[in-house]
Amino acid sequence: MLKTLYTRLAFGLFLLLLVVGLLYSFISLYSLREYSASVSQALHQNLAKNLVSDRHLVHDGQLDSSALEELFTLYMAINPSIEIYLLGLDGTILSYSANPANIKRNRVSLAPIRRLMEDMSLYPILGDDPRSHDRQKVFSVTPVPTADNPEGYLYVVLRGEEYDTAETIARGAKVLEMSAWALLVSLAVAMVAGLTIFRLLTRRLRSLTRRVEAFENSDMSQRPPNAWPNRGNSNSGQNKRPVIHDEIDYLGITFDDMARRIASQIEQLTEKDTQRRRLIAQVSHDLRTPLASMQGYIESLKLRRDRLSPQEQDRFLDIALKEGRRLSRLVDELFELAALEAREKQPVPEPFPLAELVHDVVQKHHQTAQDNQLTLTLSGNPALPTAYADLAMTERVLDNLISNAIAYSTAGGRIDVVLSQTGSKPQVCIQDTGPGIAEQDLPHIFDPFYRSEASDSAGHAGLGLAIARRIMTLQGGDIGVENLASGGASFCIRLPTLPSHPTL
Repeated sequence: MLKTLYTRLAFGLFLLLLVVGLLYSFISLYSLREYSASVSQALHQNLAKNLVSDRHLVHDGQLDSSALEELFTLYMAINPSIEIYLLGLDGTILSYSANPANIKRNRVSLAPIRRLMEDMSLYPILGDDPRSHDRQKVFSVTPVPTADNPEGYLYVVLRGEEYDTAETIARGAKVLEMSAWALLVSLAVAMVAGLTIFRLLTRRLRSLTRRVEAFENSDMSQRPPNAWPNRGNSNSGQNKRPVIHDEIDYLGITFDDMARRIASQIEQLTEKDTQRRRLIAQVSHDLRTPLASMQGYIESLKLRRDRLSPQEQDRFLDIALKEGRRLSRLVDELFELAALEAREKQPVPEPFPLAELVHDVVQKHHQTAQDNQLTLTLSGNPALPTAYADLAMTERVLDNLISNAIAYSTAGGRIDVVLSQTGSKPQVCIQDTGPGIAEQDLPHIFDPFYRSEASDSAGHAGLGLAIARRIMTLQGGDIGVENLASGGASFCIRLPTLPSHPTL
């Protein structure tokens, strides 16, 4: 029943208004009785004194008992709302106009009587009601026969038994009915106004809820449109920032950002999953090829050993050993790429002269180039800025690029290693005279296991280029490739330099 915020707010508002209405009714009735008592006592504060003078209750300084009895009888007939009592100086009730069967006290307290006679403006002052052991009521009082020679007090209860009966009937018939109607009308008006305000206040929350449900129903893959107002100059190049007026705006903007990030991450995960499936298929193919070759030659050697010459046996073993080394190298590259992707293998940067490292790597591959009838040269400006990178990882990248250049260059070609500077970064380019790379393959040349569809293309050199790109990214450098106008390909790496304020 109370599943939505709007219904909960409405129910809470109803309970709050009901409690406030009942409390207001109670306070109003109590205040009304106090106000009525004050008005009654203020209006009749001299009633007792006037009764004494108007009814000639005192003759020759003495209280006329017969006149007092006539007063009791008269006022019981013409004004039954008051009760008249004759009190002694100690508060003892000597005579009264009320029904004797209803009298519960023999005396009343003199403290409120004296307080009222001292200051007639202090009202309402409540005195004891002779008809009850604990009830008090407003009264009027005067000393008799005179204030200078008092022998007692004329004590007039302004709200007698008849008044209580009439008030009870009126309260039950009219006052409560009017209070109930007033309470109902107030609750209705306040509820309508409150529900209208709540509906306006929760409108954006309902809109946000619909956006959340739509995002959830879309499997969290659809990016929600920006539904929150922006600020900023649309003609300027600066990004607009959402306007935040209150917590709902903040919640909506935060949800939009979160939803876009989740959708982006799901897209990346989907793409990663596609790449993973493709990678598994490619890895399976690349692993199966050397395994099948090894298995085939070993089985042939086993089955035909007696019919094979020693030279043929050695050739079969050499091929199997070559395929085994190829398989081992591929597995090592897989583990290396996985460690780099998982950031388990992190670079340890240090400043070093890049020209010296390149010179050492070129010397290391010089003999291999000669064996393949290739010319390997080093040129360019050796006075490069000091590189700030991982020395071993950088050497790994250079080894891979030079090895690929040697593998994909034809006999009689040349490989040039050129040192240069791009901005503040040192740069090394490895240029070969091989067949180059097809234009459609250039964007994918650094993808793991990418293979060209062109039969005459150099294709993809295993995982080496993917490892090289990952190493350069982790070091804060970059790697690029392009085809040379004269033929062949050029791979260039750029390394970061020593920070201006290195951490000590």
